[in-house]
Parts: sequence; structure tokens; C-alpha cells
Amino acid sequence: MGQPSPATTVDPILDDAPVVRLEYHTIHGYRRAYRIAGQGPAILLLHGIGDNSTTWNEVIGELARDYTVIAPDLLGHGLSEKPKADYSVSAFANGMRDLLVVLGITKVTVVGHSLGGGVAMQFCYQFPRFVQRLMLVAPGGVTSEVSPALRAVSVPGVPYVLRGLGLPGALPLLRAVGRSLAKADGLPGMPERLAPRNLITDHQDLLRIIDDLADDEAHRAFIRTLRAVVDWRGQAVTFLDRAYLTARLPMMIIWGSKDTVIPAHHAELAGAALPHARVEIFDGAGHFPFRDDPQRFITLVREFMETTEAMDFDPYNWHRLMSAGPQLEEMVGDDDILEQVFEALEDERSVN
Repeated sequence: MGQPSPATTVDPILDDAPVVRLEYHTIHGYRRAYRIAGQGPAILLLHGIGDNSTTWNEVIGELARDYTVIAPDLLGHGLSEKPKADYSVSAFANGMRDLLVVLGITKVTVVGHSLGGGVAMQFCYQFPRFVQRLMLVAPGGVTSEVSPALRAVSVPGVPYVLRGLGLPGALPLLRAVGRSLAKADGLPGMPERLAPRNLITDHQDLLRIIDDLADDEAHRAFIRTLRAVVDWRGQAVTFLDRAYLTARLPMMIIWGSKDTVIPAHHAELAGAALPHARVEIFDGAGHFPFRDDPQRFITLVREFMETTEAMDFDPYNWHRLMSAGPQLEEMVGDDDILEQVFEALEDERSVN
């Protein structure tokens, strides 16, 4: 595929926020795109599956007033190349390490959304020397539960349905249906959570992502990425088995109460397995809380950065934690929550 001009392009900005630059680096022969802005302590923003760095547009400029903010397009996404390559979470973590090395950044606060949350946890496990803080936003990797649509798309043959959504008129029709459902009330006696308007909370962002998959290469990379983490049974990868390694790492977990992609109750499960993490629920928000309420998100990130002490990697502590293994008795929560966490851990060990 053709290489873009090496000249930097600039995103539009509001007021006097720092300029957000779109830049490229070729690493291991693959072109990688990333947005970067600001000066100060580094924050790495990792987007979700099928998405790209523009998903952070409403927050990156404001955060860049105080920090160096790097928002990459993961390999296979956005303006990064889309080769026939390894799209596992560990490969994505490797790619983020390589990009930071090229940029000369050795310490970073990692913010990961959805798939990017799973990549962020994997990055902390593989490259703990880089990580000072961790923020997970509706992350993948808690239990197998995930949107039935994603499970279906992972089945061979079904992905071609997505291609049909690229036909003229298909997406405008879906947007019109979404607008109608957003105004619809539930039937008498129907639980509020099942009202149509609550089942399509994320439809605008999901249609935005689907629109980007009209490109053949983007579509193939999306399917390879999806099948690395999801099958017909649900999410196939969990981070709970290594969550104990973050015991000294400042952490925050953010979720939207009306997430239609990964259930919001995963926030409770993650909080049980990560008792040192602060959990924040965005009431009424969906799978993209940083887009539903960007100002609250920006405030939380700044507060998180200012009120927590950046962790310095301690090899002795890492050795001690890994040697001792998970301390299940340190998990918090009621019996039902803990049972779900233990089931998720047991499911990870299953070969079925």
C-alpha cells in the first residue's frame, strides 16, 4: 500500500488547546500512525477493536495542556498498516513498547478502552518497567460475557454480513432505525433495562466503527483481531489471572452504566479482583464513557494523575508477587461477585 507523505498533518483544535499532530513511524517494516500533543508526564491512550485514535478527539487536546499524550492507531486499525500479522493482545503490547522506545518515552500512564484495556493490562504484565499508572475504561478481559453481535461475527462466514452494511443506503437506514428506537418506550411491564432506548446506547459509535470497515484491508484486520480475543462462546482471554501483579500500581476502572458491548457489572468483578483500584461508573453512559461525558473523564484523568504517586518498577517486589501468586483471600465483594470472579478464573484454565 502507498506510504503517506512524511509531513505532519494537524487535527482541528478548539480554543487554545495544544495542537494535536498526526505522525507516522515505520517499525519492523510496518507504518504506524499516532496522534501526539502536549508536554509533561506521558499518557498513552489505547483504543478498542475496529476503532482508531480519533475516538479520543474530545479529550486528547485538553489532557495535552498538562501532559504528553500519545494516541496510536493499533496495527490493523485507522491509518496504521493492516498486514497479515499477529493481532493478539501480546503482539499489540509489543507494538506499544516499540513505539514508546522510538519516541524515547520510558515511563507512561496507560489508559486502555475495551480491547485497548486488555492490551493495557498485557502491557503492564510484559513491560512493567514502563508503567506508572493504569486506567481501564470498559476493558475486555474480565469474563467471557460480551455483546452477542461480536460473538456472532467471530463465526466463520458471518463477517460477510458486515460487508453488506457498506452497501449504499445501509448505514443511513440503520442510523434512522437507531434514532427511532432511542425515542421508543418499553412495553407495559417491561423492565427498564430492556427498553429499546437502553439497548442501543452505543449504536452511533458502533455504526461509526462499522463505516470504517468498508475498506477490505480494515475488514480483514478487524476479523483477525476479533478472532484473537473472541469466539462464539464470548471473550476468550482474561486478565484476572495476573491481576494480582498490579498490587502496587495506581489504578482506576471506568464503566458506563448502559454499556451494550461489555456488561457494566464487569466493573464490580474487576473491582473485586483489583481491590486497590478506584471504580467510577458513568451513569447513563454506554461503552464509550469518555465520549458520552468527556469533561468528567478529563477531570478524572487529571485528578488521577495529580493525586497518585507514579509507581517505580521494583524487581524484588515483582519477584515476590509472582512467586506468591494470586492471593484469593485479598479479593473483596459479596459471595455472588466473588463466585463470578472464581468462575472466570476457572474458565480460563479450561481447555474446552
